[in-house]
Amino acid sequence: MATGKEIADLLHEMVDRDMAFMHICGTHEAAIARSGLRSLLPARLRIVMGPGCPVCITPQGEIDAALDLVEKDCIIATYGDLLRVPGSKGSMESCGGDIRVVQGVHKAVGIADKTDREVVFISVGFETTAPTVAATILAHPPENFSILSCHRIVPPAMKWLLEQGEAKLNGFMLPGHVCTIMGYEEYEQFPVPQVVAGFEPDDILLGLLMLVRQVKEGTHRVDNAYPRAVSREGNVKAKKVMYEVFEPFDVEWRGFPVIPGSGLRLKKEFEQYDAQKKFDIVFRQISKHSACICDKVLRGIAQPSDCKLFAKVCSPRTPVGPCMVSHEGACKIWHQYQLKKP
Repeated sequence: MATGKEIADLLHEMVDRDMAFMHICGTHEAAIARSGLRSLLPARLRIVMGPGCPVCITPQGEIDAALDLVEKDCIIATYGDLLRVPGSKGSMESCGGDIRVVQGVHKAVGIADKTDREVVFISVGFETTAPTVAATILAHPPENFSILSCHRIVPPAMKWLLEQGEAKLNGFMLPGHVCTIMGYEEYEQFPVPQVVAGFEPDDILLGLLMLVRQVKEGTHRVDNAYPRAVSREGNVKAKKVMYEVFEPFDVEWRGFPVIPGSGLRLKKEFEQYDAQKKFDIVFRQISKHSACICDKVLRGIAQPSDCKLFAKVCSPRTPVGPCMVSHEGACKIWHQYQLKKP
């Protein structure tokens, strides 16, 4: 296999026009920033970030719904990344409620086992985490346990991005973690070059090389540059469990309108575990009133350093938007590695 330097040299030889590829994975962005990979690329080759951070694309209305549950005296179990995401009336960190940081849904069930109070797990994530939550629901957790489902599915968002054409993309680097579960069959519907890539710098460079080759050939397909973890069909058992418990529905993403079939909600037979129904919680659409451009970053039409607030008013300690909160958020990654506008 060629080394990273050899692949970078090949890219410099091959790229003879402007090309832009979007990745949809916060872990990819972290690896790119940490390794300084963009500095190795030809000037005419861009890799842009997309809606690859599940915390970042969770809209303000869903954060507000979690805060509504606090007011109903529920114990809220959540990932640490969600604590400081601002809602319209504060964050979970500042709300004064009983908020417990957990590493997964099983820890939230453990809390429910030890109390008579209602425990709600804020269930955020793409298809990577949804099967684990589904398996937990199938195991019949205690009656005082429920989830606020904030899960999202990646392909419908890709379809929206392609239809809008805002970011002027030549193709996609597909999310390795999601494809480990889901495979890449679903992505074959899109008429653009696509590559499944791993997370080492050499993996990402190889993925870019395969994308550039497709553009040069004037063709499109899904290439798999991550065969050690990803197959075309994915984890069939995990997918079966996920769709046994969840069903797709139309839902808003932060920075996007409502995207058809892009969310996951519990099926009717599991609605006793649905916190929305259990506590009569409504997801409200909240208008944006901030100068934060996280919405544009998530759509691939801006980068963090384009924002007037970046590293000034907005920092990881004082975040204005969710992209500066999550460890998969582009703004936090760029702040951590002190990346500036090229």
